[in-house]
Amino acid sequence: MARTLVGLTAAFGIAAGSLAGAGTGFAASAQGTAASARAEAGVLATVNLGLSTAQAKPVQGALKARWKYTGPIDGYLGSESWEAMQRFLRARHGYTDPIDGVVGPNTIKALQRYLKKSYGYTGGVDGVAGPGTQAAFKRMASTCPGGCLL
Repeated sequence: MARTLVGLTAAFGIAAGSLAGAGTGFAASAQGTAASARAEAGVLATVNLGLSTAQAKPVQGALKARWKYTGPIDGYLGSESWEAMQRFLRARHGYTDPIDGVVGPNTIKALQRYLKKSYGYTGGVDGVAGPGTQAAFKRMASTCPGGCLL
């Protein structure tokens, strides 16, 4: 996100001649664009691994009920959702990296161990969220909040 905001600031500075000489009309425009960039970055940070928003909402409900997820039940698995998922994976499936909400290979490996144990995942524990991982994740999501993430 920092790179996006710096890029937007630089682009506006070039277009306006300088940021120091920008008037209030320009400042309001820059604020609106920065808010838009933040909103877009939030959408880009979503990692649903093939789940629709409708499929992801019950997962968030289970994370809220059991793993300290405090965000909205909106169907977008962002960093707060993944932090809660990482707490679950640490407690039950060998996740050892920091609880940071970043869906990296070790988060995927721990998720694959969970999906292999309980949701018919037959692929390797390789940290790649390919079609098999996504299909098993969808099977898991269909049991939430009643049976998943226990």
